[in-house]
Amino acid sequence: MDYFSAISIKEIISAFMVLFAVIDITGSVPVILQIQAKGVRVNAFKAAALSLVVLVSFLFIGEVVLGLFNVDVSSFAVAGALVIFVLACEMIFGIEVFKNDGPPGSATIVPLVFPLIAGAGTLTTLVSLRAEYHVLNILLAILLNIVVIYIVLRKISIIERIFGKGGVYILRKIFGIILLAISVKLFTTNLSILVKALG
Repeated sequence: MDYFSAISIKEIISAFMVLFAVIDITGSVPVILQIQAKGVRVNAFKAAALSLVVLVSFLFIGEVVLGLFNVDVSSFAVAGALVIFVLACEMIFGIEVFKNDGPPGSATIVPLVFPLIAGAGTLTTLVSLRAEYHVLNILLAILLNIVVIYIVLRKISIIERIFGKGGVYILRKIFGIILLAISVKLFTTNLSILVKALG
């Protein structure tokens, strides 16, 4: 099969916009700054590379892997929602739940790669996109999003200087509430699916 003939600019743009909205790396800037405020250095390349691996892997074998552990996508989404909920509480109430007690660079993986970038919402979205678009177009959309993620993470200090400490503080509270709303929506939507399945 000629894969180049399957390339569709329309599908790439559509998939890119959907993933960009779900990942919302720009909205995660306050969370990333909060991680760095704890004295933890975020490795932009490592975060982008790991996110790429996770997203591409889940695109092809996600449902199979979850099936091996007898976990469905909805259960996975509920678990991710709980992690996002904790992150939101940290931002809104100024408490610390994610302790910096892991090895150097671990904050790049949790909570940055999961659940902020390659979280339950993003992974479940990939499953939905797989049913609508050609896999090659989804792959290209993922790659474009990874490039955006890398740029944002690399230039995070510039973004901080633009907004200033006061602006970042306000953004942290605002996006904390937004993250809380996202977690509640993700939780209730997928919990209702699980309840219906049990019924």
